[in-house]
Amino acid sequence: MRCALLQLDVRIGDVNANMAAVERHVQELAASPEPPDVITLPELWSTGYALEQAAELASPGGVREADLLGGLARRFHVAFAGGSVLAREGGQVFNRAQVIGQDGRLIACYDKIHLFRPMGECRWLAPGTQRTHFTLGGMRCACVTCYDIRFPELARRLALEGAETLFVAAEWPASRIAQWEILLRARAVEDQMHVVACNRCGQSGDTAFGGGSLVIAPDGTVLARGGEGEESICASLDPASAPSLRASFPVLTDRVPRLY
Repeated sequence: MRCALLQLDVRIGDVNANMAAVERHVQELAASPEPPDVITLPELWSTGYALEQAAELASPGGVREADLLGGLARRFHVAFAGGSVLAREGGQVFNRAQVIGQDGRLIACYDKIHLFRPMGECRWLAPGTQRTHFTLGGMRCACVTCYDIRFPELARRLALEGAETLFVAAEWPASRIAQWEILLRARAVEDQMHVVACNRCGQSGDTAFGGGSLVIAPDGTVLARGGEGEESICASLDPASAPSLRASFPVLTDRVPRLY
């Protein structure tokens, strides 16, 4: 499965500009010599972290963004996984990752469980309450969002439930970018899964975002790495690598959870 990560400079609150940028980049990827099977976007790719305007900027159920991605999926025969949007539902706003199949159908959603308290995310958004699994390219997948990767219990639970690839959308600051790679490679190694992690780049107010999007193999090898600016990062995932590693080096089987 060939994946592409759109490392974008998201414009705060400018939904039209952000959606137009995504459409342009997807068209470019589709016209490339090796077009991707799946594309991953950053966290809150259509709005940025305009939390005080979250209720105003959110679309009902995230349908505005799902419709755009669904149309692009059908047009270019590409899936989308992991990028999150502001979704309004039941009087609340969620940080919702969307998974769109190559037929344009919304096949899964994940609402961010761990809201980032230092940025006040928990003041404006509601936390998710459920994990999400889906299948792409014959691979069992799951997704998490940004701050979630600091909680190894979540990734481990997803791995135990069968996930072989973890998609991550983030708005991770440059000031903590070293931790970003450490955490992502740790999740890949300890859970023996691919990690496909798309971060935003650019500047919003006083915050610089670090880019550095990563595709990591189940043994921790970095398959592709983004720089600091706007770009597309591509890599191919081997569907056999996670099952093979788990069979030959059975970390998940050798756990003794009754002692911890």
